[in-house]
Amino acid sequence: MGLLVVATAMAVARLGIRREPPTKETGGRYEAIAESLRSLAQSPAVWAIVFVGCALAVGLLPALAVGRFGISESLGATFFNIVYAIVGLLILGFVFISSYAGTRQRGLGNAQGVVVGSLSVGLLLVLVIAVRLVVDLGG
Repeated sequence: MGLLVVATAMAVARLGIRREPPTKETGGRYEAIAESLRSLAQSPAVWAIVFVGCALAVGLLPALAVGRFGISESLGATFFNIVYAIVGLLILGFVFISSYAGTRQRGLGNAQGVVVGSLSVGLLLVLVIAVRLVVDLGG
């Protein structure tokens, strides 16, 4: 199974063909939603707001967990788990988006980009599980 995944990734990486995307037909509810999401994702203001929000969350939650701010001590572990989840989602999101964008830049379609992105995230999760099994991280 691993060889099949590696062979698929190598085949996609070797595709140097640059195809033009098919022309979009105007109209339809799907196109309107896709266009609004596309414009949101391409907006630098949205990216800046998300970055500042994640940076504040990753910076403030540990301070709240270890500081004396009148917050229950039992919430400390919860705050650290939230930070771990945010950082993990950022890493997984980066892996997925970069794989998807690389596939799309080689002229393949949305479906192929999603497959390669999903495989990349899956391989990263398998790697994390393997490291967790080999190295006892206590938990």
